[in-house]
Amino acid sequence: MRLILYSKPGCHLCEGLQEKLEQIQNLNLELEVRDITTRSDWLQAYQYEIPVLCTEADGTEKKLPRPSPRANVQQLQLWLQRYF
Repeated sequence: MRLILYSKPGCHLCEGLQEKLEQIQNLNLELEVRDITTRSDWLQAYQYEIPVLCTEADGTEKKLPRPSPRANVQQLQLWLQRYF
């Protein structure tokens, strides 16, 4: 499962979600973190929405609903299982 996390440096919501995603062990996750400040198209698309989590399959990205920042690692894992 390939996940893309759009974030930016200093965003505590982004950092919290990334830490939780990295702790998930029961799913085969490949996490790519993209800094929206490195590309103007990412910045325009996501500057008011981060963190943004997407799945990628066959070169096509699908934006997922934002998980609750209060979700713990186990809750986040169960939430992800609904989409895969």
